[in-house]
Amino acid sequence: MIYPNNFEHKLGFGEIRKLLKERCLSTLGKEKVDEIAFSTDCREINEWLTQVREFRRLQEEKDDFPMQYFFDVREAITRIRLENTHLEEDEVWDLRRSLQTIADIVRYLSRKEESGKRNENTLSDDDDFTPDYPALYRLTEGVMVFPAMIRRIDSILDKFGKIKDSASMTLAGIRHELEKTQGSISRTLYTILHSAQKDGLVEKDAAPTMRDGRLVLPVAPSVKRRINGIVHDESATGKTVFIEPAEVVEANNKVRQLEAEERREVIRILTVFTDEVRPYVKEILDSYQFLAQIDLIYAKTELAKLTSAFEPTVEDKPHIDWIRAIHPLLQLSLAKQGKKVVPLDIRLETTDGTDLTDKKKNIGRLLIISGPNAGGKSVCLKTVGLLQYMLQCGLPVPIGDRSTTGIFHHILIDIGDEQSIENDLSTYSSHLLNMKNMMKQANARTLLLIDEFGSGTEPTIGGAIAEAMLKQFWKKEAFGVITTHYQNLKHFAEDHPGVVNGAMLYDRHEMQALFQLAIGQPGSSFAIEIARKSGIPEEVIKDASDIVGSDYIQSDKYLQDIVRDKRYWEGKRQTIHQHEKSLEGSIQRYENNLEEIDRERKAILNRAKQQADELLAEANRKIENAIREIKEAQAEKERTRQIREELQEFREQVQNDDTRGLMSEEDFAKKLRQMEDRKAREEGRNGTYSQREIGSKSES
Repeated sequence: MIYPNNFEHKLGFGEIRKLLKERCLSTLGKEKVDEIAFSTDCREINEWLTQVREFRRLQEEKDDFPMQYFFDVREAITRIRLENTHLEEDEVWDLRRSLQTIADIVRYLSRKEESGKRNENTLSDDDDFTPDYPALYRLTEGVMVFPAMIRRIDSILDKFGKIKDSASMTLAGIRHELEKTQGSISRTLYTILHSAQKDGLVEKDAAPTMRDGRLVLPVAPSVKRRINGIVHDESATGKTVFIEPAEVVEANNKVRQLEAEERREVIRILTVFTDEVRPYVKEILDSYQFLAQIDLIYAKTELAKLTSAFEPTVEDKPHIDWIRAIHPLLQLSLAKQGKKVVPLDIRLETTDGTDLTDKKKNIGRLLIISGPNAGGKSVCLKTVGLLQYMLQCGLPVPIGDRSTTGIFHHILIDIGDEQSIENDLSTYSSHLLNMKNMMKQANARTLLLIDEFGSGTEPTIGGAIAEAMLKQFWKKEAFGVITTHYQNLKHFAEDHPGVVNGAMLYDRHEMQALFQLAIGQPGSSFAIEIARKSGIPEEVIKDASDIVGSDYIQSDKYLQDIVRDKRYWEGKRQTIHQHEKSLEGSIQRYENNLEEIDRERKAILNRAKQQADELLAEANRKIENAIREIKEAQAEKERTRQIREELQEFREQVQNDDTRGLMSEEDFAKKLRQMEDRKAREEGRNGTYSQREIGSKSES
């Protein structure tokens, strides 16, 4: 239940409907916007939101979704239910293009992993396949498409939406004769025109023109009697008359006759086609409901982009846990002024009333918001009401993606001046009437939104009645956001589990509202400070302070100090949290750097090992070559010296190569001697040179 009847007007939902209609592609979608209604069915709401979520994903992933022809021809289709009626040419053309769009959308949403053969007129059957967009695909179930009808239209209409010559043999003959006659008239007219131009009767730049469906010549009034024919019209200035020469009168009459025959034949063709369409009127109208649904989903998606909204998964229980919630209309209004709206964090949860940690965490069903006038209390209240209503109408809402959402069966509001002259009700009487109805409907699935609770009458009794009503709401376990200035309502939260205070913050130094909601402590009205800022004489302010007494002034000051200190420490906590996050990030970066250094070290060692292996292989080749050349030189002293120098050059080259300077000179020399000894022993066993001989030759 939604209460009262002007609920949407009070919360501004009419503006949301207007924004949606502006984004619809046709009257089909606009009608669906008017049909949007509040729902308490969790499955239905989640299905609506999933449709928008999938459509948004579809737009991001693809750019070929068919959205080009959203024509509304339902009026014409409804009209042809009567016999002896027919669709006009342009109506058939719009029907063809919109039916093609319906077929293309159904095919698009049904095109993955299809199996089996589908009926020509419907793509929604029991085929077992997994669609890319399940919620959108479910909309196609039972939707008929009309490929045969589209082909039939293509047989009678050309690509410009006009009846083809080939639509019937009769029409082709009529148009051929018409074209021939018009050509004859044109040739005759030009002959007469050229002759008249030579005689100076007609301007040199004159040309035949059309008047009342007949080809005529423009001439000056002074010479009209010199051209034999019928005067059909004259220009607005009276300086030109239009004459149909006698030579073409009969031909023009024939043209009129042929055009009438053409029109009759076109109507006959359209009538025959309409007779073929008439049996499918209901199915076609049903298909247009599908097109309307797609149009509405498109509009929802576009509005979500405009307001930075998203589609949460709704839980089937009453609760609100919103992070960075924003009033969409206020957001758009402030954006035009170059300003930004202050986000709202709010939480309404069921508690068992015994867990003290709930109180410490400021968790409750009823939130009592206090604070200065024009501090944002009403905006906060309206934000909750509008977003919850939008959500249960299946619209994306501008809240943080870590928020969780629930469902209420009743949303009841009491906002603004309800004075009624017609019913002779004062503002306070109207409030009491609202409270009576709200107490009757309130239960554990009700969301109450009450602005300036208890105001409108004498403060003492008004506050007492408001507290008694609040107690009834508390007993009924209703949820709610309530704004007030009454001290007794602020104290109510201290003694009743599930009720928490909230304050709209105010900067005492700058003397301006911060529009931030802080939950956990009541807020001060800052009446003295605001009065002083407004220029009220100090004497008046002092008298007012004396009237209420020092206890009230001190308690209000303490309340301001508590809110100020809480804001200060909350700022400190946020700063520490940010520093911790920054430190964690730095530690993570250092750990990543160490891992990278370790990987690089291992890579360098692997490269060094590979280079060392290559170096040893090359040294081995050098030694083998040296031994072979010594053998070939037969121990010639000069040749042996040259070989030794070449080996020495190789050693120096290796030592001076920075990229291979990973092995020490001692290690290299030791490795080289070991290789020389091994080679010499192998050669000695073969009866050639002994190691001593190789050494003595290399020393010489």
